Amino acid sequence: MDLCPAESTDLSGAEEAEIETIRKHKQELLDDIKRLKEEIAEVFAEIECFQHAEERQETEDNPGEQTRQLSQRDKILSLGRKKFNMDPEKGIQYLIEHQVLSSDLQEIARFLHKGEGLNKTAIGDYLGGRDPTNIQILQAFVACHQFANLNLVQALRQFLWSFRLPGEAQKIDRMMEAFANWYCKCNPGVFQSTDTCYVLSFSIIMLNTSLHNPNVKDKPHFERFVSINRGIDNGGDLPEELLKNLFESIKNEPFSIPEDDGNDLTHTFFNPNREGWLLKLGGRVKTWKRRWFILTDNCLYYFEYTTDKEPLGIIPLENLSVRKVNDPKKPNCFELFNPNCKGQKIKACKTDGDGKVVEGKHQSYKISAATPAERDEWIEAIRTSITQDPFYDLVSARKKKIASKN
Repeated sequence: MDLCPAESTDLSGAEEAEIETIRKHKQELLDDIKRLKEEIAEVFAEIECFQHAEERQETEDNPGEQTRQLSQRDKILSLGRKKFNMDPEKGIQYLIEHQVLSSDLQEIARFLHKGEGLNKTAIGDYLGGRDPTNIQILQAFVACHQFANLNLVQALRQFLWSFRLPGEAQKIDRMMEAFANWYCKCNPGVFQSTDTCYVLSFSIIMLNTSLHNPNVKDKPHFERFVSINRGIDNGGDLPEELLKNLFESIKNEPFSIPEDDGNDLTHTFFNPNREGWLLKLGGRVKTWKRRWFILTDNCLYYFEYTTDKEPLGIIPLENLSVRKVNDPKKPNCFELFNPNCKGQKIKACKTDGDGKVVEGKHQSYKISAATPAERDEWIEAIRTSITQDPFYDLVSARKKKIASKN
């Protein structure tokens, strides 16, 4: 991550030299943090190993060589899980190199499906990868689920509990495509095509959000659910009774979203969608202040310094939109705003001068980037992260595909 914007024309030579020194120190700190994280993971693994060894000692009369071998394997497995939760690719590689896992894609998929000790967010990120190997593992992972004779809501409940759906549109598309293909293979004849299953699955997920998100005031009725799904079955309509059963199931019981344990606290800020320096307009007297922004988990965090552990503010992106805006004092601006509730404060929080967490008072957030290209990259990254946008865009594209066939 860069310590300053790409263009620093306002800085003197001495200031540039100071920034370069800070950059080197920052890299040294990051290296230290990485080393400490690995050491912490090893300590956790050793603790778990001792716990497992004590449990076995109580139940086994003669703990011999086999027990010691199992103990070593448990230690490697535990460390591998910790590594996976911080970096899924490196975690899998570590387990294969130490022969706890083989390189067989089916075995890796079963390991992820079992999910013991694994971070659900990390599982979702790994399965959504575009590498051909990741895609094959995703297909094998989906095939671990038993969808035969389940209606679509029941299958989605099982599927969405086994990982956390990532925020990136392309990853969501690959995962839901694999889900639709496997569901239709397990339940032939329910839908005329996998495209129908794909679109209806997204409609159900969005229905779940609309019905059970307290921020959504206009709760959809069954007639609206029927309307948005017209013509998705190869140009025809799905049976109303089928849609009614799905609607009532979601209305009566929302999806259960898996929550990760506390072992992934560093995962949030060490795996951002985007990060960098930006200028934010704010304060009692509106002024532009330089802040370090991190975009991750459908939230925009901003800090005073890159080394700060706690953010100055948090802006949840759900139900927000982003657009380019012009400002007479600053170039390359964009704005976060709520398109459905004009004049109302955005639900966000920040720390005040006394260090207390208070509710933000912004009706919109105006932010300035260093260059037009940087502004456009931030806008695209934020649009991808906004919860609703990927779903609507993916459904719209698939509906166009269905319509073009007929």
